[in-house]
Amino acid sequence: MAAAPTAPPPSFSKSSLRDDLTCAICCDLFREPVMLSCMHHFCKACISRYWRGTTGPVTCPQCRKEFRSKQFQTNYLVAAMVEKVRSSTSDTYIRNLEKRLSESLENHNARKEDLLCSIRKDKDKMDIIKRVGADLQERVKGEFRALHQILQEEETCLLDQLRREQEEELEKVQHHLQAAESAMRELENNIKLLQQSNNSLTEFPQLSPCVEVNVAPDFNISAFSSKYFAPLQYVTWRKMFNSLKPGPASLTFDADTAHPSIHVSRDKTVAVECDVMTQPTSNSKRFLQCVNILAAQSFQSGRHYWEVEVGSSPKWDLGVASETVDRHARIKLSPENGYWTLRLRNGEQYWAGTQPWSRLQVASSPQRIGVYLDCDERKVAFYDADDMSLLCLFSKGPRGKVFPFFSPCITEGRQKPHPMKLLHYPSVVLSG
Repeated sequence: MAAAPTAPPPSFSKSSLRDDLTCAICCDLFREPVMLSCMHHFCKACISRYWRGTTGPVTCPQCRKEFRSKQFQTNYLVAAMVEKVRSSTSDTYIRNLEKRLSESLENHNARKEDLLCSIRKDKDKMDIIKRVGADLQERVKGEFRALHQILQEEETCLLDQLRREQEEELEKVQHHLQAAESAMRELENNIKLLQQSNNSLTEFPQLSPCVEVNVAPDFNISAFSSKYFAPLQYVTWRKMFNSLKPGPASLTFDADTAHPSIHVSRDKTVAVECDVMTQPTSNSKRFLQCVNILAAQSFQSGRHYWEVEVGSSPKWDLGVASETVDRHARIKLSPENGYWTLRLRNGEQYWAGTQPWSRLQVASSPQRIGVYLDCDERKVAFYDADDMSLLCLFSKGPRGKVFPFFSPCITEGRQKPHPMKLLHYPSVVLSG
């Protein structure tokens, strides 16, 4: 028995699918669709009514082809497609589809806002990096201007390093920006598909998976800038010390400020804590409660650098102090109280004198500490004077007049007191 002819597969385009599944007699979706030998489809009840009362040959309502008998074949595939279309256009289906589309659109729009925020932050970071990089270049140029004829190669080398680091930072942010923009394109394509489906309400679209963009690491301005805030002329001192302008400050201790248990050498360059307290003279400048001492020199403007030899002492504090600090009371050393200090405890624990203290990671124990003060930019930095590695940086330093500050601290137990020594170098003609 020959197989019954089958109709060509109906079109599945959204605009014609319903038309293809509509009965030409009742103009509604097929109900129990049957197929004539001419391959046209009708509802079983519709074609039966159409042929009712007809004797002899019957015709197709569409193509008018005659048939000798009233024969048709049930088309189960078309019936299944009709039921799918009918269910997909029901009120419940429409409401569920609208809800899913609405929720997905809302989620995608929220994700878009997050990406827009991330992109804005990335671009802001790039602007900051460019601005800080430009400012640092000007600073480097200013530091080297007085030494250009002798140290041109040093300046060029340092600027090249700065540019490379700036490009590395920009490249990090650029990679993150590109990832965010790529995710944005995928997201916008999904939103477009969702909006199109929201208009037709026939089926949920095939969406691309949302790409997760990692949170971009923060740009650490202090870490990026720290090496370029060093006294750059001093970094090259071993090549051309006499060209430094200004050179290291030649400080001396002010004995009138010394706590009674501090002994100051005759040349005012060594201070050491001793067991026997001297009888202090009546002096408002003197520290009475804490084992502290100031330098005789003060600074209120410009840039200054000095070095202190601390040797193997297990405990000390040094830095700068405001002129107005209370010298007769026991005060915690912190910027809030007018002190910007670096401190050592237990021979190996280095701390920034914040409130509370901030533990520092120091690779080796410096024997000499360099202190750099920029009054105009309000920066106080501490360096290992042997290799000029940065130990600590206060970016919000003092205002007004300040003095170099020192504390050999109280010797514990039977330990031998360790002196603090102000280091002097061959005299040079200073300027500024």
